Amino acid sequence: MKRKALEDLLQWKDSLHRKPMILRGARQTGKTWLMKEFGKKAYKNYVYFNFDEQPELKSLFETNKNPHRLIELLSLITGIKIEPQHTLVIFDEIQECSEALNALKYFYEKANEYHIISAGSLLGTLLSSPKSYPVGMVNLLNIYPLSFEEFLQAVSSNLFTYYQTITPDTQIEDYFHHQLIELYNYYLIIGGMPECVSSWLEEKDAQRISQIQQELIEIYKNDFSKHNGKVNSGRILLTFNSIPSQLAKTNEKFIYGAIKSGARAREFEEAIEWLNAAGMVNKVHNVSKVAYPLPIYEKMDNFKLFLFDTGLLKTMAGISNDAILLNKEFQFKGALTENFILQQLKTVLDVEPCFYADKNMELDFVIQLNDTLIPLEVKAGENVKSVSLKKALNFDVFPYGIRFSKLNYKKKERIINLPLYLVNKINKIL
Repeated sequence: MKRKALEDLLQWKDSLHRKPMILRGARQTGKTWLMKEFGKKAYKNYVYFNFDEQPELKSLFETNKNPHRLIELLSLITGIKIEPQHTLVIFDEIQECSEALNALKYFYEKANEYHIISAGSLLGTLLSSPKSYPVGMVNLLNIYPLSFEEFLQAVSSNLFTYYQTITPDTQIEDYFHHQLIELYNYYLIIGGMPECVSSWLEEKDAQRISQIQQELIEIYKNDFSKHNGKVNSGRILLTFNSIPSQLAKTNEKFIYGAIKSGARAREFEEAIEWLNAAGMVNKVHNVSKVAYPLPIYEKMDNFKLFLFDTGLLKTMAGISNDAILLNKEFQFKGALTENFILQQLKTVLDVEPCFYADKNMELDFVIQLNDTLIPLEVKAGENVKSVSLKKALNFDVFPYGIRFSKLNYKKKERIINLPLYLVNKINKIL
């Protein structure tokens, strides 16, 4: 499988402003594979250290602050001479050693000729420990599950080649449109978790995919129970488990009382932020008005929570594969499709998507591209009545609107219909 993050890492390697790199993202999204693959492709060699599997490494960082001394000791441990520019130093599960995380600032200040990359499953939660986190001294790269575009490249090189040729002026032939819609349906089932995609490539066994997804969900739940921080692990689990039912509501705004009867914001706010920082959920805020710049109008107490991987959401919601493949109607289909769209938007937008809702209308998403605001409406099938989108175009701030659906690419007045599979190309298409 090819990951676009490798291109980002190659740019980091050659950057004049390079700092030690931290990969952030949920567990099992492929961070370890990315670091090792990057080391193989871009360096003479690499050395790999895992603070979870090798807890004895912690003592090196507890007793040494000099980065050159640390390089000497790490070279002795591996038997490989760590050379500036030519050896990639990998620190995995760095959240297990706060001293190693803190040491990244010394590498930046005193030994930046060495290329250091690190990752941690729940690294975002360490932001609550400022003494350990080297603020301003590191580069950050978010790692997500495979996007639909990466999935397409992995499962069908021919379709991916065609997909790359699609531009704003392209007429997508029905032959290719139907094949791309079929692979979109497959993505809803398989999702973007690397283990699931790899299993599908090797075995084409849908039952095995479901088993892997169930196992991943249990792994995450076990991670919550092991959490020993100030956030109550039981509340993290309750919040995580509530996401499918939260999204199933007609109004998808997050309701604390839906977690458990009588629940209050002050009890669960930290659990939500923990899940968000850990990359387990995608949080989308309502905005008080649609105006540029969009983020300053976010309502902090009015938001939706989506799961970070659509395949896992399908499994948590108990949706069968045939319901998706046979286009059966079920209430959760709209929420599953919105989750897919948001998951893809997170990989291509510089500004976080929002949504807009008042007593007259609701827009699934509002995005900001440069200084332009665009309303997005998401349809799960080919029924594309767009009442809210048409109302939104009465706002002077919107030059046009985007509707995602299973229909082919077309423009009608100020509404552009994009097939669901084109969401990763939204920047290029617009």
